[in-house]
Amino acid sequence: MNQILRITSLVMLVIITPLLYSEIGRSFPEEKAELSLVLRSKKEIKGDKKDWATELKKDKWIASKTAVVVCDMWDKHWSDNASVRVGEMAPTVNLFVKKAREMGATIIHCPSDTLEFYKDTPQRLLAKNAPVVATKTPLMRWCKLDPTAEEKLPIDDTDGGDDSIPKCKNYRAWTRQIDAIEIYPQDAITDSAEAFYLMKQKGITHVLVLGVHTNMCVLGRPFSIRQMVQQGMKVALVRDLTDTMYNPEKAPFVSHFTGTDLVVEHIEKFWCPTIGSNQILGGKEFRFKEDKRPRVLFVAAEDAYKSRTWIPEFAVARLGKEYQSQFAFSSEARFGSLPGLHMLDSADLLVLSLRRRGVPEEEMKMLKEYIGKGKPLLAIRTATHGFAPNVKLPAGYAEWKEFDKDVLGCNYQGHEVANSLTQVMPVLDHFKNINFDRVKNEKLASHLYKVNPLAKDAKVLLEGKSVPGGKIEPVVWIRENPKGRVACFTLGHFDEMKHEEIQQVLKSTIDLMLGKSNLK
Repeated sequence: MNQILRITSLVMLVIITPLLYSEIGRSFPEEKAELSLVLRSKKEIKGDKKDWATELKKDKWIASKTAVVVCDMWDKHWSDNASVRVGEMAPTVNLFVKKAREMGATIIHCPSDTLEFYKDTPQRLLAKNAPVVATKTPLMRWCKLDPTAEEKLPIDDTDGGDDSIPKCKNYRAWTRQIDAIEIYPQDAITDSAEAFYLMKQKGITHVLVLGVHTNMCVLGRPFSIRQMVQQGMKVALVRDLTDTMYNPEKAPFVSHFTGTDLVVEHIEKFWCPTIGSNQILGGKEFRFKEDKRPRVLFVAAEDAYKSRTWIPEFAVARLGKEYQSQFAFSSEARFGSLPGLHMLDSADLLVLSLRRRGVPEEEMKMLKEYIGKGKPLLAIRTATHGFAPNVKLPAGYAEWKEFDKDVLGCNYQGHEVANSLTQVMPVLDHFKNINFDRVKNEKLASHLYKVNPLAKDAKVLLEGKSVPGGKIEPVVWIRENPKGRVACFTLGHFDEMKHEEIQQVLKSTIDLMLGKSNLK
């Protein structure tokens, strides 16, 4: 039966698929077509391995000099859940490679360990016959984690990463590439360094990688990210057309899909930028149907309280099981763009942590439209004066001096003296499940903000007392109206965010904003 299936499939490849190139179905490459991409990566700030900014770079890749590598999109995986996700993703992968092919890109299908199935097909021979090229850096059969170039992976996959229930037995389940991804006559098939030889033969300089799995084959295979970067190719991962072998029962104990997000961030930091498939296909990025996490967009652009450092750690520890955290981070500046703010389009909650910044008028319009729709907003500490730069702005930039009054319902007037500290005290019962005994006598590092008087519709959830001095001010409050919820959290110093209780307060406030809990 298997032999009959193989013969039938080979007939499709050798005889029938050329019809795709006939007058009926032929797609001619677009002449001198370019791929207009926005490459997203993480840029280290001031040599701090824990402080990263979001970098977006517009670029144009000549399609004829671009290869799309389809990594290990097998017909079956030993993990049932992995198989299901490949099957769900495959139709969008097919649309992506079809469009890239029409534009003139070379498609290289890499279903590892299944080349016998494709023996003697034109697509297999195309890769096999590519002339060997000498390289300065030796080509590897497997490119393992490189401690000189990257940190360890942010997930524990030592159990194989199966998240199926019940767990599956590990065995070689694959026999070919999943048939939902069409293989055209001009495509190539390989699972080795032949991919690189073919790229050199065809004058390819840029590579888009998609498929599975990010923490394993997408990084380590001889045709994939580590190898291609080491050989000097310009590489980008298609971040939404991938998956990860990660079991949420292992560290860092987050959603399977958060595990994928973390590995994508790792790649953006240490290896190559990423793109969304919608940059080629239009519409929205692909999302698995089981990924129902509300999206929290953190915008951070301040240096004093190190929010770019503690927010990602908080997001993994406190939000990783339930929410998708997205980051638009940049250095503090009196004016400048907020890279990644476009993700507001799909955000369920916006969290702001920035200080005295003028932003491009277009971005200010985006912010005001988001707020005008009544979508949830949480401001952290310096966001009370986040858009009041106190400098003359260049043309094309905008400020919002009254943001504290207009949106947050407070009256920011600075903070208590620099050597003062803060004690916190719950006001309503909303935080009654949090044990404040360990912090009630502790002096927190954030100088108490002067924010009174609050708007009449503001409900104070947590107060702070300045030490010394004894002055009391709101620390956490919320405004509710028919259009939505707005909250403010005026703590946020990196030292106090190490306290479990303060993290719980912020997590509880986020839950409240997203309707996961009700105001008590």
